[in-house]
Amino acid sequence: MVDKFVHSSGKRKTAIARTTIKDGKGRMVINSVPLDIYQPEIARFRIQESLMLASDFIDLNKLDISVNVRGGGVLGQTDAIRSSIARGLVEFIDNEELLNRYLTYDRIIIAGDHRQTETHKPSQSSKGPRHKRQKSYR
Repeated sequence: MVDKFVHSSGKRKTAIARTTIKDGKGRMVINSVPLDIYQPEIARFRIQESLMLASDFIDLNKLDISVNVRGGGVLGQTDAIRSSIARGLVEFIDNEELLNRYLTYDRIIIAGDHRQTETHKPSQSSKGPRHKRQKSYR
């Protein structure tokens, strides 16, 4: 018998999360750290949102979810993780209702968020891409 497993990925800004979902004993690890002790706490709650939305459709205590995430900041990584988990669960369960639940709750969980910070322009200060230096001689 071959165990069913799914690989999925999620991105946010420069953070990339890769998730593996397979049958197991309910373990959830992020970069080898269990979700129960993952810090900061706000990141843990945002990740658990995507799990709670799927709890009506599948018993999460029978799934092992392993996430590797690199790049970006803390909340960028958090959004990449929740996106990759949600996409993976939709593919693993193959349920249209779960997909619709994610889309009505927060479309960005599945669709992604393409916004990036604007690059700084040459010969300008670090205050932002549109800030010009003030001239003092007029």
